[in-house]
Amino acid sequence: MLSVASHPMRPFLGFIALLGALVGAALGQPTDAPALPLDELKPGMTGTVWTVFQGTEPEPFAVEVTGVLRNALGPGKSLIVCRLTDPRVQQMGAVAGMSGSPLYIEGRLAGALSYQIQRFETVRYAGFTPAADLAEVGDRAVNGPPADLIATTATESPFKTLQPVFTLGGLSPAVADLFAPRFAALGLNASALGGSTQSASDVPSAVPVVLRPGSAVGVALATGDITLAGTGTVSTVNGRQITAFGHPMLSLGDVALPMCAAEIVAILPSQMQSVKIANTGAVIGTINQDRLSAVSGTLGAGPAMTEVEVTVNTQRGAGRKLRFSVVRQQQLTPALVAAGVSQAILGSNDAGLANGFRVSSNVSFPADQRLSFHTLYSGPQGFAQGLNDFVQGLSANLQNPYAKTFPDHVAFTVEPLDDNPTVTLDQFQLSRTTAQAGETLQVTLAWRNWQGDARRETVELPVDPAWVGKQLEVILAPGRVLDELTGRPRVIPAAELRSFEAYLAAMRDDRPTDGVCIAVVEKTSLFSDQTVATPETPGSIERIARASDESRFRRRDALLPLWERHLLPGKLLTAIIRRPLNVVE
Repeated sequence: MLSVASHPMRPFLGFIALLGALVGAALGQPTDAPALPLDELKPGMTGTVWTVFQGTEPEPFAVEVTGVLRNALGPGKSLIVCRLTDPRVQQMGAVAGMSGSPLYIEGRLAGALSYQIQRFETVRYAGFTPAADLAEVGDRAVNGPPADLIATTATESPFKTLQPVFTLGGLSPAVADLFAPRFAALGLNASALGGSTQSASDVPSAVPVVLRPGSAVGVALATGDITLAGTGTVSTVNGRQITAFGHPMLSLGDVALPMCAAEIVAILPSQMQSVKIANTGAVIGTINQDRLSAVSGTLGAGPAMTEVEVTVNTQRGAGRKLRFSVVRQQQLTPALVAAGVSQAILGSNDAGLANGFRVSSNVSFPADQRLSFHTLYSGPQGFAQGLNDFVQGLSANLQNPYAKTFPDHVAFTVEPLDDNPTVTLDQFQLSRTTAQAGETLQVTLAWRNWQGDARRETVELPVDPAWVGKQLEVILAPGRVLDELTGRPRVIPAAELRSFEAYLAAMRDDRPTDGVCIAVVEKTSLFSDQTVATPETPGSIERIARASDESRFRRRDALLPLWERHLLPGKLLTAIIRRPLNVVE
């Protein structure tokens, strides 16, 4: 690996840094300013804060130091308090998106704007993260120490971080509203009021983006046709390394997130919380630290991401494609991918999806390991209602607690159905509930299609002589329900598996999600090793196994399938019916 000193782009990067310094000097903005220690700060000192009000050029505004709150954010973590004396900012207060705006006093860097002190105050104040804390995060980005415990301020604290408003691009307002609670649960204050100047089909521009203290910068979680990014302000620039925001973004510690160019469209004043709205631009580097005092990263190439492609086939005309990339993070990735799939389905004008559609997915891991699954939905409303199950299933397929790997590529295909797949069961009849060994029973199903004709099907059930004397049931249920009844939980605890291969095998072992399963089952006790179940295991073997690895092995009461058939493929049926079966000599 080339060092920064020997990097072939070093002369070019040096020119860019010089250009930024010249532009900053022409505007009266300090560059390469030394840090001002906290102990030298005195009430009454005046300073200048640099930020972007509109476009991409930073502008100054004036503040006055009122004091330092020692240990305000934790031991050794103080906060500089300043009055916002500039008339423009006094009216709107500290603005979400200004976080990270550098504060200069007497030509030295004192800190970065980061906290709203109070809401509805009659005189506007703001909190600034000291320069020494910014430098501490910058050193982490260079030296790469292990992640520590991330501290965050309590929601009831009077100090409210100027969290970037994560703007959504490429999502319709309806989809954005649907996912707002999910994003909020992940710490994302997401708004559809934003945009993106880049799409998946755009060729990266050869024109370099110059960042300097006060510039707008975005940190993206998704890029391409679907964009989700938070916009803040650059605090310091040291060669290729920058710090920004002056507070945590999501408090994730060591990260690998795209750093993006940003353009401020406007500032929306509010008595509650004024915000900047922005367009997210091209990826210009990688954010690798998300800490209490700042985010920090390096200009250059972006991080490795998971590529997502959603193809929507239409009944008439050419299909549509959405292409976007998402960050590789266990909690964020499934929600971001699901948002893109939801946009393709719920944000579509294709009337063919109104009857119903099939979602097929292929998840590609490194070393050519793949997962595939198929799910039916009875129209967009059915998808909206089943969104929890979709996200949960997607999360199980994408999250991987066993190996340091994430999917390289995830492909979805959405295919419209000619008819609504929902059916109503009118009858489930077993010819006899007591049968002799070796004879054949008949199982009759009668159902009605959605607004369609009545149908009937008879299935022959051969009675195995080995079933004599067993406690049996005949069950009709959807595949997912039968999975749970036969001892396979919807969510598999990570401790039950021991390898990535076992994880993939467990993910592939689900029954079909369409149609219905009919099965003859026996009540039993299952002893499982990495989700592979064995009925009625001898106690001596179980004791030895559990003594070696308690978390890997499980015993649970469940139903053991002795005979099984999958019926009504391509249909959706929610009925669950159980009938006793007694087999005699």
